[in-house]
Amino acid sequence: MSFEFYLPTRILFGAGELNNLHKQNLGGKKALLVISNGKSAKANGYLDRVEEQLKKAGLEFVLFNEVEPNPLKSTVMRGAEAARKNNCDVVVALGGGSVMDASKAIAAMATNDGDLWDYIQFGKGKKKALQHKPLPLVTITTTAGTGSEADAGAVITNPETNEKTAFFSEYSFPIVSIVDPELMTTVPPRMTAYQGFDALFHSVECYISNKASLMTDMLALSVIENVGRNLAETVRNGKNVEAREKVAYGNTMSGFVMTVGSCTSEHSLEHALSAYHQELPHGAGLIMISKAYYTHFINQHVCDDRFVKMAKALGMENAKEPMDFIKALVKLQEDCGVADLKMSEYGIKPEEFSGMAENALDCMGFLFACDRIKLSKEDCVAIYQASYK
Repeated sequence: MSFEFYLPTRILFGAGELNNLHKQNLGGKKALLVISNGKSAKANGYLDRVEEQLKKAGLEFVLFNEVEPNPLKSTVMRGAEAARKNNCDVVVALGGGSVMDASKAIAAMATNDGDLWDYIQFGKGKKKALQHKPLPLVTITTTAGTGSEADAGAVITNPETNEKTAFFSEYSFPIVSIVDPELMTTVPPRMTAYQGFDALFHSVECYISNKASLMTDMLALSVIENVGRNLAETVRNGKNVEAREKVAYGNTMSGFVMTVGSCTSEHSLEHALSAYHQELPHGAGLIMISKAYYTHFINQHVCDDRFVKMAKALGMENAKEPMDFIKALVKLQEDCGVADLKMSEYGIKPEEFSGMAENALDCMGFLFACDRIKLSKEDCVAIYQASYK
């Protein structure tokens, strides 16, 4: 029953909440406003709305619009330099998980010397502690996928070392987060599915992890139910704000779950895929390996009752066997049009699997420690092989 819950973030959740950003204590006087290197924030009018809110709050701002999907260390370092050069004292992130993750690392490197990898605690990181608190961070999420608006973690890729791993600091929680589902209605169907499955798997992993508690159980099952029963509708009809709101709720609650519990090695295995193939969307990679990954644990009977409960939460009310979870999961993937994703379409080759398994164990080994049974390198390779198309 033991757990620690620490979430020092003011979260404004609900349709229209972006309009209340200016009323909040935003932690500074001049913001580095971070967006992606794509067009959506500008084209959909979200950037104009955030700029208007910052002006109402009396904040100056400088735009940094260079964040790519699966954000790179080099981008983080350029953003940190931009914050220092322009004397910014707060970072405002407008976008999805990549933008929010990059912004957490930018906020840290804006106040600390050296390279981001000096402060990475895993793989080839130098495992140093931050010497100074990061700049305050405000997040406005435009997707429902990573839960980054509600936790202190960020995932950054270092192509120099082929590492995609986590950056953590207890000072990296956003001080204010806006979760407004109206900002998510323009996400294309396929990306909606990828992001939704990322949110779903955060809670599925936390529910079967050895860090599970009464608190994580309560949150995770609520996420699985809300995302699992509404994601297909958001894919079919992106303008359905009610369905978007329930998926957005599940996403933010998954941030809570990860804060009080932990994901498992599924995320480690996917990070190795997209570390070598940056164009692979994180959620797509998770979908690709999910059936084989969870089947492995079901075959080991590590927590049969939990898989049955998750199947019921997904909507299979008459679930009795652990494999019913796989049936419910595959049905949801089919309903969302993502059941037939192929690794080969992203240039992934079977001969890479051994190196990827080693990469996952090295860069993200801390999540393997949260599995109920130990995965060997051979087990990891077998999961990749079973997932390959």
